[in-house]
Amino acid sequence: MRHLSSLLRGLALAVGLALLTGLAHAQAQVPVQRITSAVTAPGAGQQFPAAAPPLEVALPDEWARTRPGFEGSLWYRARFLAPAGLAEGDPLVLHIEQVCSNLEVYLNGHLLHSGGRMNPPITNNCNHPQLVTLPTTLLLAEGNVLDIRVAGHAKAGSGSRQRAGGLSALNIGSLSQLAPVQARRTALQVTAPQAVSATLLLMGGFMFVLGFINRRESHLAYFGALCVGWALVNLRLWMRDVPLGHLAVEFLVCSLLGFITWAAVQFLLRYAGVRIGWVDRALPAQCALLALSLLAAGSMHFNAVANVWYAVMSAQVVAASVVHLKRRRHTRSVWLMAPLLLGVGLAGLIELAVQWGRAPSVLAHLAELLVPVAFVLVGLRLVQQHGHALHQAEQGKLQLEQRVREATAEIERNFRQLSELKVEQVTERERKRIAADLHDDLGAKLLTIVHTSESERISTLAREALEEMRLSVRGLTGKPVRLADALGDWRAEVIARLGQAGIDGGWDAPEDLPQTLSARAYVQTTRILREATSNVIKHSGASSCNVTAGIADGDFQLIVQDNGDGISDQIDGRLDRGHGLASMKNRAKQLQGQCLVESGPGYGTVIRLTVPLDRATTPS
Repeated sequence: MRHLSSLLRGLALAVGLALLTGLAHAQAQVPVQRITSAVTAPGAGQQFPAAAPPLEVALPDEWARTRPGFEGSLWYRARFLAPAGLAEGDPLVLHIEQVCSNLEVYLNGHLLHSGGRMNPPITNNCNHPQLVTLPTTLLLAEGNVLDIRVAGHAKAGSGSRQRAGGLSALNIGSLSQLAPVQARRTALQVTAPQAVSATLLLMGGFMFVLGFINRRESHLAYFGALCVGWALVNLRLWMRDVPLGHLAVEFLVCSLLGFITWAAVQFLLRYAGVRIGWVDRALPAQCALLALSLLAAGSMHFNAVANVWYAVMSAQVVAASVVHLKRRRHTRSVWLMAPLLLGVGLAGLIELAVQWGRAPSVLAHLAELLVPVAFVLVGLRLVQQHGHALHQAEQGKLQLEQRVREATAEIERNFRQLSELKVEQVTERERKRIAADLHDDLGAKLLTIVHTSESERISTLAREALEEMRLSVRGLTGKPVRLADALGDWRAEVIARLGQAGIDGGWDAPEDLPQTLSARAYVQTTRILREATSNVIKHSGASSCNVTAGIADGDFQLIVQDNGDGISDQIDGRLDRGHGLASMKNRAKQLQGQCLVESGPGYGTVIRLTVPLDRATTPS
């Protein structure tokens, strides 16, 4: 408990000290004097014109309201008492929220500050607040006279009443009190608009080039022109001294607003996918008509003509906004564009209220800042959409390239197949031609020899040649042969040849096999079987020979087995030299099969032929 009570007493002491310190600081600060009235007199000299009849006015004094036709120099005189108790190092200052266009400040007859040129072309300080130090050495205890000479322009020769002459209320206080106010005013009226304008200029230039290169996205070019135009309008924030007269500058600014309206309307329409021919022609013509009408108005009616054009161009932008929102109401971008367009419309209403003197000037500065900020947000959205579109286009390009590669590969594959098919067709025709020639010419001659030759040897050779020719012709025609039919032909030929040689022949094969052999496989197998039979008859000395055929593991197998003497080294050498066994093995290899020979002296010979059916057959 003792510790808690000690803590509470310490906390109360700290709070009391803080309150006393704050109270002492508040008492040490000088209260800000706000001067809201002054005596005025026209004059262009270096001091307040004593001969001119003074007129008391309220501050702020807007020439557009109190003296719309006045242009030149106007003096303001105000009196104030120097406050006592100024802190050392914290001087007394004069803060002027707004002056248009330029001013000179005198204290007790001494010139303290000049904003620039006081003669035409006058320095433009309409957006620049002023902070003037009042030296202690010039302050009088009994009273001080503050004279301010303002050089401004008449409302009639200005495009906006805000750019007509005028002076705001005067604030006199310590530097520590009014420096933050000056900083806030400068940030609102100068720094922030300059930063946003620079951003608009850079972004607008980029968007214009982007839209100009890609004509299908012309809305980007119009938006870029809109941003650049708005940045040029705010160029007067950077250039307070322009080597042109006030009327010429106002003419350029108002003419540029016509160009901005052109870009804004076309951007809203093009972004919504709307293109109207007569609008495309009317907007450039309107810019020219605007410039001509302003030239004809002159300095006496410039403001009135400009206000009429402001109303017309505002109506055009509103109409384009309505069309835009109506056409894009079902898109996601409407949730961004609708609030931004409403914000721009609100800024326009505030500007209109300021023009009619129904709103404070600070709202006008906020409205002027709101519009370019909205443009920056729209620009960021457009850049995002363009980047997304580029990404999709790149993906589409990659997909298209992939499809082109696939199509090219398919075309090349089809071309090869067509080429191979054409070669096969030509080859097939040539085979059929050769087969026909062999059958019609050579076959007829061999048949004649068989029937007319008196020599049995010649007749036998001719018959064998005729059989070999028929086998070759059958291979050349390319027609597949049913395996069952091939086995029947082979059985008849083998049994007949073995019987003629006095060898007991046996045949073991299924009767009905559904597979078919290609013509090539049929020819090669026939020749292998004939060679094997010839070897049995000529070299084996066998009394019996058995042939077994069948299907095993998806392969066609043919086994020729005899009970002869087997193949001795001498016989094997003669067979190799005569290409017997070697030719049988090569023919089997051409069919992706194999031919194995198993033999030994006194044990007979076994020849095993294996032909893969998927290589040697076709579906029946």
